Amino acid sequence: MSEKQTAQQILKLIGGAENVASAAHCATRLRLVLHDTSIADTKAIEDLDLVKGVFTNNGQYQVIIGTGIVNRVFEAFSQAAGITEASTAEVANMGARGNPLQAVARTLSNIFVPIIPAIVASGLCMGILGYLTTNKLIDTNNFWYHLLDMVSSSAFIILPILIGFVGAKVFGGNPILGATLGGILTHPALMNAWSIGHGYPTAEVFGFDVGMVGYQGTVFPMLIAVWFMCKVEKVTHKIVPNALDIILSPFIILAVTGFVSMVAIGPFGRLVGDGISQGLMFLYTHAGPVAGLVFGGTYSMIVITGIHQSFHAIELGLLGDPTIAVNFLLPIWSMANIAQGGACFAVMFKKRDKKVTALALPSAVSAILGITEPAIFGVNLRYMKPFIGGLIGGAAGGAYVVWTKVGMTSVGLTGIPGLAIVRSESIMNYIIGFGIAFIVAFIASFLLTPKEDKAEA
Repeated sequence: MSEKQTAQQILKLIGGAENVASAAHCATRLRLVLHDTSIADTKAIEDLDLVKGVFTNNGQYQVIIGTGIVNRVFEAFSQAAGITEASTAEVANMGARGNPLQAVARTLSNIFVPIIPAIVASGLCMGILGYLTTNKLIDTNNFWYHLLDMVSSSAFIILPILIGFVGAKVFGGNPILGATLGGILTHPALMNAWSIGHGYPTAEVFGFDVGMVGYQGTVFPMLIAVWFMCKVEKVTHKIVPNALDIILSPFIILAVTGFVSMVAIGPFGRLVGDGISQGLMFLYTHAGPVAGLVFGGTYSMIVITGIHQSFHAIELGLLGDPTIAVNFLLPIWSMANIAQGGACFAVMFKKRDKKVTALALPSAVSAILGITEPAIFGVNLRYMKPFIGGLIGGAAGGAYVVWTKVGMTSVGLTGIPGLAIVRSESIMNYIIGFGIAFIVAFIASFLLTPKEDKAEA
């Protein structure tokens, strides 16, 4: 069945275009908000050749297609339905149901997912530069060294500007003003937090000393600041006359928000971010493999809720903290993803069914490449016991990578692609952890999964 035929069948089986309130797609899934989910024939949709699974989350009816092909299916779907694509943020908001934790996770996801390509590029470059420098393959006075150094640090230096731009869009403000606010908090007149030694300059404001320190590479100060800016912006537009709005409003918004951010929001946000980072560092240092065991064994369950997307904020906080400057969480997540791929392979070998193989093989490969939704929702959760086997493998792999102090230089890449951002001294242990997670998950799932379920019989 072609992508066009699949799209037409999905549209028909969900109740037609009149039942579609909004539609978008992510890397692997059609994300639909339906007026009436009950009329959708989920079983028939799951039986379509190109569909790897269907589930409902946060009011969204999500159809798992797979990387690459989902773009073509959605294009055909939108043409058949006569609709235009909404942003994933709009779909998330339309499908929202009153869980505050998931609402916060969705908001953080909508802010940080668009930023990931820039962070991945910088992190990948940082890994290459580290390898070249460690093995003395590049002269530190060379032009290429300086270029790679600038590329590897640029996204982290201007991270508040990126957060300001995207965050303002998500919170309903002016993205240019959001980016400008990020520029204020990273202005060259402020001392770079990465270069602070034993002291930093201060300025007196109403009898209080305010540190003249920038927020390069930080996350939480800018998140709070851009949220506050959007609130100020809405109030300002209401009270400023229309004739003066374009002149006075931007000045008032940036002056008020800039002052409050420097005096209160920035220091408070830094305190929150440092507290989270140092707390995790304490667990990582003192709990060691036990922390990896717990995090690796529970991560795939968190993926089901969608809350995992909010972890990018915490990971960026680790990278932006000069005392840590390494992402030790992502290797754990990577082991959990690989384990679900191993569990998916086990289903294929245990069932020995052509239809199961056609679904499980590409889903398992996708998980090993870092995209786990097809494996989790399309295969492992369908039989449940392989999912448990995947949790066991994730726990084993997570414990190993924490024990051996595997670290990454960026966010977003797991599985085999994650090798590109693993610190050079950790690559071998990352590969060993990969093997442990995969093999343990495969064996556990193979032993737990019956060859034939009662439902199948």
